[in-house]
Amino acid sequence: MTFADYIFEFSKELDKTAIISKEEISYKKIYSKVNAIEKMLKDKGLNSKDVALLISENSTFFIQCYFGIIKNGTICVPINPNSSKEDIDYILKSLNIKNIFIQKKFMKKLSEISGIDIYNEEDIDKLEIVMYNQTNKEADGEDVAVILFTSGSTAKPKGVMLTHNNLIYNTNSIIQYLNLKEEDRMEVVLPFYYCYGTSLLHTHFRVGGSLVINNRFMFPETVLNDINHYKCTGFAGVPSNFQILLKMSDIKNRKFPSLRYITQAGGRMANIFINELIEILPKVDIYIMFGQTEATARLSYLPPNLLKEKMGSIGNGIPGTKLKVLNKEGREVKLGEIGEIVAQGKNIMKGYFNDEEETKKVLKNGYLYTGDIGTVDKDGYIYILSREKNIIKSGGNRISPKEIEDIILQIDGVIECAVVGVEDDILGEAAKAFIVSKNSNLNSRDIMEYCKTKLPSYKIPKYVAILKNLPKNSSGKVMLKKLKEMN
Repeated sequence: MTFADYIFEFSKELDKTAIISKEEISYKKIYSKVNAIEKMLKDKGLNSKDVALLISENSTFFIQCYFGIIKNGTICVPINPNSSKEDIDYILKSLNIKNIFIQKKFMKKLSEISGIDIYNEEDIDKLEIVMYNQTNKEADGEDVAVILFTSGSTAKPKGVMLTHNNLIYNTNSIIQYLNLKEEDRMEVVLPFYYCYGTSLLHTHFRVGGSLVINNRFMFPETVLNDINHYKCTGFAGVPSNFQILLKMSDIKNRKFPSLRYITQAGGRMANIFINELIEILPKVDIYIMFGQTEATARLSYLPPNLLKEKMGSIGNGIPGTKLKVLNKEGREVKLGEIGEIVAQGKNIMKGYFNDEEETKKVLKNGYLYTGDIGTVDKDGYIYILSREKNIIKSGGNRISPKEIEDIILQIDGVIECAVVGVEDDILGEAAKAFIVSKNSNLNSRDIMEYCKTKLPSYKIPKYVAILKNLPKNSSGKVMLKKLKEMN
């Protein structure tokens, strides 16, 4: 059984709406195209050793191609459609890709590519409807199903290899703790080529729920309109999504009667924003989560009923996944100590494609070393302080950027804040804060004066810069490397 067989096990013949995008499309219609794509690939002789590239924004085309490729046992590599030609060329050569599924609007990116079979929406539309319901019995659960590329320390993209079993295991766990049902309908703004976005697709399709695709988050009111118009029960976002909704939309003056839960991952959200969400959405379950591409998607969650009591915590491992915080000697930290968060479970990747050295750095002694520095409270709940590489080492002190960011975000008018370490002749590294504010009168001196009332002297930013926007990647995460490069 492939991951696609597992996903459509109960929904393949449903006439129920699966996707709401430009039109409403049923599971039955989507599955017929999934079968058609599988048949086309099988007729061409493609198998589990072959790789197909998928270049598409969130769409029915993406979903049909993604599951069709996986159902054939072929490895699917979905990438950001805004990837540079250089990155695309690197991926094509590294994986020896001979088949590309791409939306017509992005075809110019392939103008100089030859010797590869390319399919767009028109090609998929022409495929004959295939209605058989056979399971791919040739598939091995430990075969790689998907490779997701993530930026690594080498500056070249790293390909995270996820098996069919990885995807099945993680999907089951997420469904369990979110208590997802066929009645659930998710408003989707996160891209499907990003593991958090893909997990929304996986989980809702497995239970026979529905997805409402919104590719216009730059107009946040459309997101709120969709939630109410389509009676969505769920919404998922990274911190910047929620910060924008809280600061740049009318969310505080609206009611959302259909909304059952929201989820947040993709970085730690400041407590001030969590508290605002609690106040605005008192009857909505708020799940604070932690994950990595290397863990398929999800590693931990904090139960909504503990949100106030354990504010700032990422909770504990999802069902079936174990999390620990280990010190430099590999022993679990004691109360008050800090260490690296490690994870163990069937959701942990097979490794990085063609990169044994980088794989050995993160897969050690049966654990995934996440690179996140954290601590544990008396009840065993985990709190992230920072990424190891983002900890600021200033004058002999180790400073968590998040602690400074949380303070600055309390200032009226501040929408976003990111703190990084920059080179300093005296301190070695000094904290520099980058601020986005809707208060035009706010200046760097105001920021520093406020910090003096809340932080010890060694944690006060030495530099403050006010920007119109923080640089972000396509998933909405702040690009700290770019901030470090700014003068």
